[in-house]
Amino acid sequence: MPTPAPVSTQLSTPHPALVRLAPAAGRLTLGLELPLDNDWGVERGRAGRAAGRPFGVPDLTAQTRLARLADRLGFAALWLRDVPLYDPVAFGDAGSVFETFTHLGHLAAVTENAVLATGAVVLPLREPLLVAKAAATVDVLSGGRMLLGLASGDRPVEYPLFGRDFDGRGAAFRDGVEALRAAWRPGPLELPGAGLDADRKLEVLPRPVGPAGIPIAVAGGAQQAPAWIAEHADASLNYPRDLGALRLKAREWRKLSGGGAGGGKPYLTPMVLTLQEDAGAAPRPIRLGLSTGREALIERLGRMAELGVSHVSFNLRPNERPVDELLHELAEYVLPHFPAPAAARNESAATSSH
Repeated sequence: MPTPAPVSTQLSTPHPALVRLAPAAGRLTLGLELPLDNDWGVERGRAGRAAGRPFGVPDLTAQTRLARLADRLGFAALWLRDVPLYDPVAFGDAGSVFETFTHLGHLAAVTENAVLATGAVVLPLREPLLVAKAAATVDVLSGGRMLLGLASGDRPVEYPLFGRDFDGRGAAFRDGVEALRAAWRPGPLELPGAGLDADRKLEVLPRPVGPAGIPIAVAGGAQQAPAWIAEHADASLNYPRDLGALRLKAREWRKLSGGGAGGGKPYLTPMVLTLQEDAGAAPRPIRLGLSTGREALIERLGRMAELGVSHVSFNLRPNERPVDELLHELAEYVLPHFPAPAAARNESAATSSH
């Protein structure tokens, strides 16, 4: 049986999560990467050592309260990473700690508007049909707020522990994306590569809110050719760059994903942010981001929007200032320049009981 043609991700009616995250060309929205803490700050590091907490393992006691606050203040998205195993020797970073889809289900219950996004699930380490089911579950429970960021993974030690081949993760990634799209496609599941045709009448339930499934953002290169990502992904989730490099990367993405100067699929990027108390503090680069006052931050984000960036997610972990204070300052002075549209929620979804 021939392999079905790829499902187009250029939709006349995009998924509500993608509409909220990337509402229009030239318009930028802002999100937050969890955990929301000061784990990389000097004082927090001292407190963690005193409490016997290893470096890279955040204090998660306030996460629910801070996620609710961020949602109420109007941040467009909350992002979770996927770090299966804490590796203090080679990486020293436990990520968001909680299992990704379990945490997303919790966030679906305690928030109302923010897109729930992964940055990013390591697809070759997981069973794609179970990922399809888990993501669709979050999508339905949240009223259509799921965005699935996917990566090929960069930690070789994990692969043999999960019975997977590190060198073959590129092919596994492609096969996994095909399985996700097939699982979300209306009608019986069809996977010719696994010997399954539609006559068997298997389905993966629940169905996502969007008519063509859940939007997929591919993180980095994922061991794929850029043209393949542009064809099979709904958005690019790319690493932070200086403005010169960003201009070239965003232009390449727009061209590959079918747009001219103001078109193409959304381009998303994270930013490590140290927000200085002095509103007029000049910006200076830090690893994977910026240390700056809010005035220069607004200017920088405006330039990023002009270059084609649709969404920036802030990692606030290096700050010494309390997270609550940072969220309120960003919400009062920065978010009004980059507002998210009203959430296009599916009121018939299970979360109508929030």
